[in-house]
Amino acid sequence: MIKTHSLGFPRIGENRELKKILEAFWSAKITETMLLESANKLRVDHWQAQADSGLDLITVGDFSLYDQVLDTSAMLGCIPERFEHHEKNVSLETYFRMARGCSATGEDVSACEMTKWFDTNYHYIVPEFIEHQTFKLSSDKLFDEVEEALLKGYCVKPVILGPLTYLWLGQVKGGFFNKLNLLDNLLKTYEDILNRLSDLGLEWVQIDEPILVLDLPAEWKAAFERAYNKIQRGDLKLLLTTYFGDLSDNLRLACDLPVSGLHIDLIRGPNQLEKVLDWLPQYKVLSLGIIDGRNIWKSDLDKLLSLVKSVSDRTSSTVWLAPSCSLLHVPFSLKREQKLSKNIQQWLAFSLEKLAEINLLKTALQDERITEQEPFRLNRLATKTREESMLIHNEQVQKRLIDEADLNLQRPLDFAARRPLQQKELDLPLLPTTTIGSFPQTVGIRHFRQRYKIGEISTETYTLGMQQAVASDVKKQEALGLDVLVHGEAERNDMVEYFGEQLDGVTFSQYGWVQSYGSRCVKPPIIYGDVSRSKPMTVGWAGYAQSLTEKPMKGMLTGPVTILNWSFVRDDQDRALTCRQIAFAIRDEVLDLEQAGIKIIQIDEAALREGLPLKKREWEKYLEWAIDAFRLVSSGVQDKTQIHTHMCYSNFNDIMQAIKNMDADVITIETARSDMKLLNAFEAFNYPNEIGPGVYDIHSPNVPSVEQMVQLIKLAAKHIPLENLWVNPDCGLKTRSWKEVELALANMVSAANELRLWASSGDSHVS
Repeated sequence: MIKTHSLGFPRIGENRELKKILEAFWSAKITETMLLESANKLRVDHWQAQADSGLDLITVGDFSLYDQVLDTSAMLGCIPERFEHHEKNVSLETYFRMARGCSATGEDVSACEMTKWFDTNYHYIVPEFIEHQTFKLSSDKLFDEVEEALLKGYCVKPVILGPLTYLWLGQVKGGFFNKLNLLDNLLKTYEDILNRLSDLGLEWVQIDEPILVLDLPAEWKAAFERAYNKIQRGDLKLLLTTYFGDLSDNLRLACDLPVSGLHIDLIRGPNQLEKVLDWLPQYKVLSLGIIDGRNIWKSDLDKLLSLVKSVSDRTSSTVWLAPSCSLLHVPFSLKREQKLSKNIQQWLAFSLEKLAEINLLKTALQDERITEQEPFRLNRLATKTREESMLIHNEQVQKRLIDEADLNLQRPLDFAARRPLQQKELDLPLLPTTTIGSFPQTVGIRHFRQRYKIGEISTETYTLGMQQAVASDVKKQEALGLDVLVHGEAERNDMVEYFGEQLDGVTFSQYGWVQSYGSRCVKPPIIYGDVSRSKPMTVGWAGYAQSLTEKPMKGMLTGPVTILNWSFVRDDQDRALTCRQIAFAIRDEVLDLEQAGIKIIQIDEAALREGLPLKKREWEKYLEWAIDAFRLVSSGVQDKTQIHTHMCYSNFNDIMQAIKNMDADVITIETARSDMKLLNAFEAFNYPNEIGPGVYDIHSPNVPSVEQMVQLIKLAAKHIPLENLWVNPDCGLKTRSWKEVELALANMVSAANELRLWASSGDSHVS
């Protein structure tokens, strides 16, 4: 019998309810009780929405107040010592301190590190392990939610993060040791979890092991066999879920593990199906991830129906249907979208629409007459009109790709020769201070921008208001003593959305929000056709800001790879080709900024590492076209123009040559939460260009002291020559308050001044 389910559902709510209640709680506008009551209502509403869509099994345990990996750490009692957790269960106070560092009652501490969840734009809180780490069941959240769902009459499938993936995602603290040494101890707590779930009378538990799509060392493969033989049980069926790619070399391992079912991602790994059908024992459930959980294009239902029929004909296994991965990565629903072009909207499916597609497939498998009814007819029409639409293709863009295919991507001089020209042009001190680009987006700024968007104020009034905001930001930076300024980006809603709104071939939803981390939500652009720039996008704001100061003003752009990776990208052509189209558009903007007198241009590629394929054998091809796209953007400027780029929350050890090949004059990276350890890669590689390691963790409300920043830069100076270092925050400051920002930046400038004295005193290794 065909069953339908989902691996997970968006948490933030149709109207970003979770974001609003979290931020109200963090600002002490509501109590913990009020937060939990509102969150519980939202969670129950989501269960009902999934039940209404026709799912046979409702996933429980995927709803989180911040992050599912952090939830797992809380459940396992894996709490770093600095958070002083002594209670039986992990409190909400401790939970949020781990995520954000700040405390309502105790001292502020360093938050746990945050990094990207595989190759997505979602961030998770990194577990921390010490050599003799203990684990103990320390949260009843999952069990309470399961009990509640059962009482409401839902057919429940709880989800937990698998033990091997949890260990893999964590980091070792206090000296090196093999994380796998912790496995036996960890498995005892997993047995306790499964015992508790079994006591609730459940039939199925979903256990996520996405690391099975990675290139795993032999000892980790062996650990899977040991772990699952240890936690298997006869009274509780485990559905092993894999996603974000194909199982490849781990396929036989996954099929043979002592579990009752296997979920495979047929969007990212369609070619694995044949071997799974050959190797998966017939008594196991086969869950097919056939609806794209990471993109928003409508499925071809006829094609999928044919696929599922062929699978059913090939196997006697019970077949389940599901999205490829959790729907966390796509928006809630299309039903509120009023401004999207109807031509484009008919091609799209958000979370609820994807669940409806699954239900339609199940219904058609039970009664093929359904395929002649309206839902299937509309699906066929959408598929056909998208293929034939004139909206998708732009002859001028296609011609430029051909005419400029051999464009030289090298700057005339190498970095060593460019550097003195830039130093003469910019006249910056040792350890120049700057920020990453954005300043706080106050309620007033957001409201003013919204009024313009809905037509309440004229373009002239809007421009004047934004210029006032820019002037205020410039004045504050000069007062603080920063060396390289930014215009503050008051006119920008999001670093990708802003550019997407001005590029041809790109559109936006009104309510297509997805979670990035915690309460942070983004609304990805929808790239539906050939991309081009019809007019300058940032030149007016940057030129105005530069006219207000004698100090250098950075032009702020988002790079083509980041725009690509943080968008919902058309799936009818190769991603590399779409990226090159975006690169030409941003190249034109770079040249216009330089022509307008902007001497420093920052091209952010925050998502370069994020887009790296999960299989190492595919890295070379991706890095080749991704780096070429960046160089296409940056290579047209004069040698005296300084090119910056920014990358956040990524590890760089294994792509250092690619970063060097970008040939940016200055790269800024996140290092505050990691105590500069990311610089080990730059030191080992002997990276020749300049680096701005972040000294201020902007994802926490904590304001670092001058002393803390001084120590971080001194740590950095052990890895990188002092004359190659910049001083800056980890990332943009739009999510912080001015009260925090002004104090933090004042401390940052004081730290730089103190370090310049230290360098000139002869106490440092720098002469």
